[in-house]
Amino acid sequence: MTTPPILDSILTCPACGQAKLETMPTDACQWFYTCGHCGVMLTPKAGDCCVFCSYGSVPCPPIQLQGKAGGSCCGHA
Repeated sequence: MTTPPILDSILTCPACGQAKLETMPTDACQWFYTCGHCGVMLTPKAGDCCVFCSYGSVPCPPIQLQGKAGGSCCGHA
């Protein structure tokens, strides 16, 4: 039996430290996120598939289901 993925993750801006609870999409990677506090546009770190895997408290749902951190859920790395 597969555990359903966690859909909420706290994104923390590396520029200003602002943390915000966000719901992750289940059907696509989120490559861009604009910090609502300082306006910095976040993009994934090298090797990560999305901003949630780079800056979130929980990796994205496809990575959770695959059981590997730092992997690629969208066919690219």
